[in-house]
Amino acid sequence: MSGAVSALLDVLNLEPLEVNLFRGRSPQNGWTRVFGGQVIGQALVAATRTVEGISAHSLHAYFVLAGDPKVPIVYEVERTRDGRSFTTRSVKAIQHGRPIFIMIASFHNNEEGLNNQATMPNVPPPEALPDEAATLRDILPTLPEQVQRYYKRERPIELRPVDYGRYLGRKPADGAFNVWIRATDRLPDDPAIHQCVLAYASDMTLLDTALVPLGRTLFEKDFMGASLDHALWIHRPFRADEWLLYSQTSPNLHGSRGLSQGLIFKRDGTLVATVAQEGLVRLKRPEA
Repeated sequence: MSGAVSALLDVLNLEPLEVNLFRGRSPQNGWTRVFGGQVIGQALVAATRTVEGISAHSLHAYFVLAGDPKVPIVYEVERTRDGRSFTTRSVKAIQHGRPIFIMIASFHNNEEGLNNQATMPNVPPPEALPDEAATLRDILPTLPEQVQRYYKRERPIELRPVDYGRYLGRKPADGAFNVWIRATDRLPDDPAIHQCVLAYASDMTLLDTALVPLGRTLFEKDFMGASLDHALWIHRPFRADEWLLYSQTSPNLHGSRGLSQGLIFKRDGTLVATVAQEGLVRLKRPEA
């Protein structure tokens, strides 16, 4: 297993402190804030550890305060409901005595029923696209130094954009941002781990999608951005270490808040998850 994937699994492996109480840590990689996907993934781990025999099907979360990567995060789980079909857990992430993140997750026994889903966009397969190294060779020098440092490190999630020209100012004709994603090494077979890794990865590119229709990106020095809320619905089984197409669009950007949506498909076109997020997309004020 690669070092980056092993480190991610270690970050998601929370320390139990007491019944319904867990402690997580952040990678010490020089970032000034905790990555939102990390908190989502850790909170889902905490919730999952308080249920047995059923899988998560949705989560709804709010980012309340910026996380401090220098100190642990305590996750407090409330066993809100244990039903025959659905189980509900509320999770609060705490640092410095204050909640920085709150989430409600729902679990379901996946009963049989009717079936319908959206159609996957017709895009090239990942093997027909430049790999991440080739993509970054063209755009890396244009990115802020902090972002460059991140991309120069080994990472647990590979991103392979269908059209990376959007990072160079081109507007996609359909306003969509399609990117293939997968863990960079094989994960354990436990389906809950794959759900938590997908929750982590679902926050990586979604906020930036709000600027796609304008031909802009949060990597530009003119912008600051932060996730405000995040919702994830898991529809069908999948593996996060196999290629998944993350098809993202933004229906609205107004008042410094951007709304982005994403559909996540397996290679065979099976829809496995839907994501929605509103985030702060603010133009930096000129310095006096």
